Amino acid sequence: MGYAHDYAAAIMQRGRVPMPPADFVPNWSDGPRKAKYYPGVDSLPLPVADYPAGASLDRAFGFDNGAPGAGEFDLTSLSGMLLDSYGLTGRRLGVQANTDLSALPFYPLANWSRGSASGGGLYPVSVYWVSGPSGPVTPGVHYYSTRHHTMQRLLTGDVSGEVRESLGGPGADTDQYLVLGIKYWQNSFKYNSFSFHAVSMDLGAAVQTWRMWAGARGLSVEPAMWFDEARLQKLLGVQGEEEGVFAVIPLKWTGKSGGSAAATTGATPADVSVRRRDVERSREVFTFDALLKMQAATSAHAAERPAPGVLAPAAAPPADPGRPLAPLPAARPMPGDVRTVLRRRRSSFGRFDASRPVTGEQLAACLAASSAGSRLGGDTGTGAEDGVRLAKLYAFVNHVDGLAPGAYEYDPDARELRLVKAGSPGEFLQRNYFLSNYNLEQAGAVLVPTVRTSAVLDAVGDRGYRLVNATIGAVAQSVYTACSALELGCGVALGFDNVSYIEELALDATGEAPLLIMMVGNERPAPADFRYEIA
Repeated sequence: MGYAHDYAAAIMQRGRVPMPPADFVPNWSDGPRKAKYYPGVDSLPLPVADYPAGASLDRAFGFDNGAPGAGEFDLTSLSGMLLDSYGLTGRRLGVQANTDLSALPFYPLANWSRGSASGGGLYPVSVYWVSGPSGPVTPGVHYYSTRHHTMQRLLTGDVSGEVRESLGGPGADTDQYLVLGIKYWQNSFKYNSFSFHAVSMDLGAAVQTWRMWAGARGLSVEPAMWFDEARLQKLLGVQGEEEGVFAVIPLKWTGKSGGSAAATTGATPADVSVRRRDVERSREVFTFDALLKMQAATSAHAAERPAPGVLAPAAAPPADPGRPLAPLPAARPMPGDVRTVLRRRRSSFGRFDASRPVTGEQLAACLAASSAGSRLGGDTGTGAEDGVRLAKLYAFVNHVDGLAPGAYEYDPDARELRLVKAGSPGEFLQRNYFLSNYNLEQAGAVLVPTVRTSAVLDAVGDRGYRLVNATIGAVAQSVYTACSALELGCGVALGFDNVSYIEELALDATGEAPLLIMMVGNERPAPADFRYEIA
């Protein structure tokens, strides 16, 4: 067994056995920026266009039975997708129960809203655009600057062949790629050894936002997660212990003729690399042993793509037909356009109100969305094309019309619930939550995705840990987005006692690991907020 097994076990136990360094305290005044900083580079402003009519969330999730995306990206659609996911689209100044409330009015500490969710609001995913000759700009490598909504040129020249050869198969018919890195210090300054667990979920949340956005427009985003990572780190000019490369997304580009893109591009010199360097704000940067070991373990065999069907033994267990059935009504439709829904997404932070129960139709829609989000597709090793589902959903029901309080498992094929344990779960939920920014009993329901993490690692090796957490991050993003469309509050948290959930849901026998909790419910009416845009 590789190191990822040990790390996964430590994550499950951290509510009872703290991960080292247990005495670590973040130095907030010396924290990093929430983006990379390349001084002196040329910037390309990206166009901003209106979202097309009819781009609904139901289509994004595939609920309308529409055809799969066969459209082509252009600069405008690429710009819109980036802006609505990782771009800064508003400022958060609402009064809520999170610990950062007192800092929000100060501009240097401002909290900006984005379509994608991120653990701790830290947004460590670095987005690079590698553009070949078929693109609308001079070929090269660009970094997406979230603060300015611009592409910053890091290298001039066609290096798309390096990405294509690193992939070893996927994306051979294009010369346009998005490469996603994770700058670890951007998150580990706060979460230290826990960081790898959090950032690998951030990757899944970002990719799932793109998949929903693209799907609503008839486009396709299919990530590759197995490739020659060291080769791409060299191309991007980053050090492995500082920044991992987690995914590559080939883009079907408008005007690109058929056939292999390799035939139209020359060989890339062996020593080509981005020479520009990110300038770190922090005066003191720490490394953490567990984080270094996880980067080394999950990148060691990165180019060894899993064989088809290899993940079948790690599939989520089916719902137990012997448990009492709790039928759900049809899911409430989500016709709202994806841009509006993403820009409205936020964390509830203590604003739940149990006096207004969630409807059965709303809960059914949230569960269906999370199930749809659990299939990342592409060359991820998810087994989606083979019908393998890795994630399973459980629901602790507090206040839902037509459902008795209790713990349930979700059957995504039948779209119904099975009772695991009867009785109000509110006291259990709050007792096993570490923070004070949510009253879980006030939420209508708390959804819990699980994956058989050890079985995935046994099937595909240590790199499977990235896949597990990316899948969970995609589920969380799907629920966040669905709640926004359903006018429900939502909150996602990692600070809970995983072992207690294993015991409460009797997961030991199946080897399922509960990896986060997702609270959904109505919020108190007319919460205090500040309209910064009219100030």
